[in-house]
Amino acid sequence: MVSNLMKFVVSHKKIPILHVNNMCCSKMRASLQRLKSHVPLGRNYSSLPGLIGNDIKSLHSVINPPIAKIRNIGIMAHIDAGKTTTTERILYYSGYTRSLGDVDDGDTVTDFMAQERERGITIQSAAVTFDWKGYRVNLIDTPGHVDFTLEVERCLRVLDGAVAVFDASAGVEAQTLTVWRQADKHRIPRICFLNKMDKTGASFKYAVESIREKLKAKPLLLQLPLGEGKAFKGVVDVVNKEKLLWNPNSDDGKDFVRNPLLEMSDPELLKETTEARNALIEQVADLDDEFADLVLGEFSENFDLLPAEKLQTAIRRVTLAQTAVPVLCGSALKNKGVQPLLDAVTVYLPSPEERNYEFLPWYKGDLCALAFKVLHDKQRGPLVFMRIYSGMIKPQLAIYNINGNCTERISRLLLPFADQHIEIPSLTAGNIALTVGLKHTATGDTIASSKSSALAAARRAETEGGKKHRRNNEAERLLLAGVEIPEPVFFCTIEPPSVAKQPDLDYVLKCLQREDPSLKVKLDADSGQTVLCGMGELHIEIIHDRIKREYGLETYLGPLQVAYRETILNAVRATDTLDRTLGDKRHLVTVELEVKPVETASVMPVIEYAGSVSEDLPTASQEAIENGIHSACLQGPLLGSPVQDVAVAVHSLVIHPGTSTTMISACVSRCIQKLTVYCDGHKWNMDVCLHLKELMILQGAEEG
Repeated sequence: MVSNLMKFVVSHKKIPILHVNNMCCSKMRASLQRLKSHVPLGRNYSSLPGLIGNDIKSLHSVINPPIAKIRNIGIMAHIDAGKTTTTERILYYSGYTRSLGDVDDGDTVTDFMAQERERGITIQSAAVTFDWKGYRVNLIDTPGHVDFTLEVERCLRVLDGAVAVFDASAGVEAQTLTVWRQADKHRIPRICFLNKMDKTGASFKYAVESIREKLKAKPLLLQLPLGEGKAFKGVVDVVNKEKLLWNPNSDDGKDFVRNPLLEMSDPELLKETTEARNALIEQVADLDDEFADLVLGEFSENFDLLPAEKLQTAIRRVTLAQTAVPVLCGSALKNKGVQPLLDAVTVYLPSPEERNYEFLPWYKGDLCALAFKVLHDKQRGPLVFMRIYSGMIKPQLAIYNINGNCTERISRLLLPFADQHIEIPSLTAGNIALTVGLKHTATGDTIASSKSSALAAARRAETEGGKKHRRNNEAERLLLAGVEIPEPVFFCTIEPPSVAKQPDLDYVLKCLQREDPSLKVKLDADSGQTVLCGMGELHIEIIHDRIKREYGLETYLGPLQVAYRETILNAVRATDTLDRTLGDKRHLVTVELEVKPVETASVMPVIEYAGSVSEDLPTASQEAIENGIHSACLQGPLLGSPVQDVAVAVHSLVIHPGTSTTMISACVSRCIQKLTVYCDGHKWNMDVCLHLKELMILQGAEEG
């Protein structure tokens, strides 16, 4: 039986599309032929992933390809470098979309939010799945604005590779440094794409040099541009010594020719390409011993005889080892250079099985997945994005949330296509899934098939890893590393239109917090007002707009304030004594403390104890000391903002018998406050830290 028809809503038009469950190929062909006459003109989507013309793949190959044919990649860059435009061209050339979208026109696939289309920027990451030359590619388009850097972080956490997009006229920019460091943190192999080669002021040489100097990376030039600025017309494939020229009369960039470079037709270009290829071979040989043996042995006399396949294999090994990054160029807006970029993704970036995950042997093929993003849909409820590391996910499957220590059931399983989704019967390891029905799962939660399976994996981890993986709680060994959520840097009060709407506002903020972990909501104890804390002015503005548009709730924001932090510039040391008699009991404490700055960022004060203090210090007294230090660091002397990036050393501590722990905390807290007032007869020089947004911009400018 043919399943019921699904309807996709695209640009406010409903397009019937076939449900893929239990449908034989002959019925699919017949149904697709009937649908051809009903497809409206304008912005629309291909009928099914994996369809090329009338060629229809089997259900298994469409939904669950071999793991070696899967590529999980992300597009990352500074704002306005061309990430979304590049993604749009990728989807078009892969056959997913039938018309080219434009950021300025507000009709791109991955920027589907109203706020994104109005502002022309990416606000939240969007996942799309498509096929390219027999490979299944799961692609995530990430934001470039610093306010949404957590979106990049949590997506890179589950990806296997990334494409770093650069503006060829600007090279490495401030946010490029940030996303590059995030990729380094998660050890993500990368490909560099120098976009906007058609832009006035574009310089291939400058962009490559900025990658080398600012990112401290070793660029491998796989392509050379044919012209720059308005003269840009194509690229030279250095590996194969071929010239790729796009038809200037073509509107969509599908029409291009690939011709080998010949001595008769292009002598100068051939000479330049040969020199670039020889330099590339030498560079790869320096980084890969196996390739060096091959070059020095068989092809030492003439590098031209080295097959392109051998060179590509060596470049792939170097890329996966992250000792160098391949560099390609093009112009996504002018539809040039995107197809070779897709080829490079499949050739040089890793499949899921090529990433080393130490926890996989513990599960022995059972389900292991990481929830990395949550969205709220009005009809379906919470939608949870999952990266499947092992096992299989099916609808109606009961799964165990290790973080929440609860069991939930997946009602439906979807394949993500930006804001459109296709229901599927199953999904195997290496893929990115979209699940419906999980009410308690949040970002960063680790998913297993059952509690018994999780405990069995924990025992294997203890047996195989020994002391290296031993922790107090067995389940803690299995928690996959999530993402570090930065502290908010802007805050303001938010109020509903009336007291009766307060419960609605609380529910909306709860949903948005689950969707966006960088959004914090707290209740001011003094005024009773709800305080909205975010990563920047744009972040809070978007949240306010979403509350109005998506939930129909008019709210009022108070004045925006910066969440300043204070820190110490110089080390200072002092002694304080607290002597109080309460009733018939005397409380006497003498403490000597030193406060000094620390080089590494630390929100909480780093507490150190001298050897003479830590020897016989009771646990209760130690807790009292730490409570006093933490309470004193809640408010600094300049603006009353929290104090961070400091270390407190306890050099001596004398406690009279019978002294309460409360008095110990009070003495320690008073000693730190005393340090904040005087330092060698002068007022303690505190420096108000720049908020995170400005700090990241300045850091990028300094490193630039």
